[in-house]
Amino acid sequence: MALKGKSPQETSEINVTPLVDVMLVLLIIFMVITPLLQHDVSVDMVKSQNAIAMEDANKTNAAVLSVTRDGKIYFGSSLINADDVTKRVKDRLENNLNKTVYLKSDTRAKYGDVTDVVDDIRAAGVEDLGLLTEQVERQPGVPPAVPMSAAP
Repeated sequence: MALKGKSPQETSEINVTPLVDVMLVLLIIFMVITPLLQHDVSVDMVKSQNAIAMEDANKTNAAVLSVTRDGKIYFGSSLINADDVTKRVKDRLENNLNKTVYLKSDTRAKYGDVTDVVDDIRAAGVEDLGLLTEQVERQPGVPPAVPMSAAP
């Protein structure tokens, strides 16, 4: 009778190498896909000390208009003509329960371009208009700025 060699000891430890490989692949996929998920045009928004958070503007069905520094107007992520703002807003809000429109403006956009878009939005019958801004980062030890009307 032939003697068989002893088999190696079984280990009860988990081999994490395949798990790490899968996690790295998923991490790379998410890093590539995440910038593509942005559904709006990115603009350098105006900074404000008393910005109000408007979480509804980040929803996928929110009506967001953007005015860029070169005067282009975007409705969501599609470029539209300045003459079509009123019509597009009316069409979008016709069957929508939320009648709020949000406006993002670039810091260097012309004031006249922004007011023209606001007038066009109001002409569409919108009563709730949200002007999106960013919160100014306050540095520690620096007092907040005082408005000119409140200065002594």
